[in-house]
Amino acid sequence: MEQSPRTIKFQLDHRNITTAFGLPGYRIEQSLGVVLGITVRSTSLAGTFKAGLKTVVGGNIGTWTDMCNQARQEAFEQMVQHAAALGANAVIGMRYDANDISSVATEVLAYGTAVVVEPISRS
Repeated sequence: MEQSPRTIKFQLDHRNITTAFGLPGYRIEQSLGVVLGITVRSTSLAGTFKAGLKTVVGGNIGTWTDMCNQARQEAFEQMVQHAAALGANAVIGMRYDANDISSVATEVLAYGTAVVVEPISRS
């Protein structure tokens, strides 16, 4: 049984994701548009309590650091999947954004422009 083009999964090398608007050594052949990944996270009551205690004594709030890292990673991977589904082999202009949804929830967005790149010939 043959797969339709919409169900084919492509692999996108994470080394081809950049905050720059070009990829050194590559020529942009096609722009496929904006791709994004989004997640909304909140801390548990226990995590909020532990973080509150940590703010009294100062220092890194590990619970919130871990939550932020997980949220960014999840949004990033969703963006990569979106780009791969479009047939991109690179993402340029990649950025993160975060917004408070409520006093206990934050939206994390990863976005960029999905592109098809080809190596520049050195001849």
